[in-house]
Amino acid sequence: PPPHFFLMIGLPPISPLFPYTTLFRSHKKPVSKVTSESGGEEEIDLGLVGEIDCINTDLLEMFLKNSYIPVISPVGIADDGSSLNLNADTAAGEIASSVDAEKLIILTDVPGVLRDPNDPDSLIQRIKIDEVPDLIEEGVISGGMIPKIETCVKAIEDGVDRKSTRLNSSHT
Repeated sequence: PPPHFFLMIGLPPISPLFPYTTLFRSHKKPVSKVTSESGGEEEIDLGLVGEIDCINTDLLEMFLKNSYIPVISPVGIADDGSSLNLNADTAAGEIASSVDAEKLIILTDVPGVLRDPNDPDSLIQRIKIDEVPDLIEEGVISGGMIPKIETCVKAIEDGVDRKSTRLNSSHT
C-alpha cells in the first residue's frame, strides 16, 4: 500500500534511509554455469544481485516498538559497501523468519500456481512442502514463482505458521 494508507489508519510509515542504515547484510550472488543450446558451458553473472547473509532485526524492532510501519526496499549492503539488489519476496520471507512473524503474505499479479498455465481452473489451492521440488522439476512452478514458493517454504520451516503463510493474487 502507498504510505498515505498507513497514515489513514493512524500508523506512521517510515523507510530506513539507505545507505545510512544497514538492514540487509549481503553478498554478491556467485557466477553460475549453465549449459548453452550448443552444449557448451556459459557463465552467467547477474551483476549487482545479492543474497542475504543477515538482517538487522534491532533496527526493525526499534521501528516497531515506536509504532512505525517500516517500508522496506530490498537493497543489501556487501562487506565492501556496495549496494546489491535483493529479491523482494526472499527479503520479505527472511524478515518474517528473523522477527518470528506469525504471518507471511506474498503478493503476485497472477492467479497462483497453475498446473496448466493456459487453464485458470487448474489453480492448485494448497501445496505441501514435500511437493515443491517435484512441481519445480515438472515446470509447474517456474520463473518468478519459484522464489515466491521457496520463500514460503523457508518461512514455514523457520517457524512462520503454515496456515498463515499465503501467496495472494490480485485475481482472487
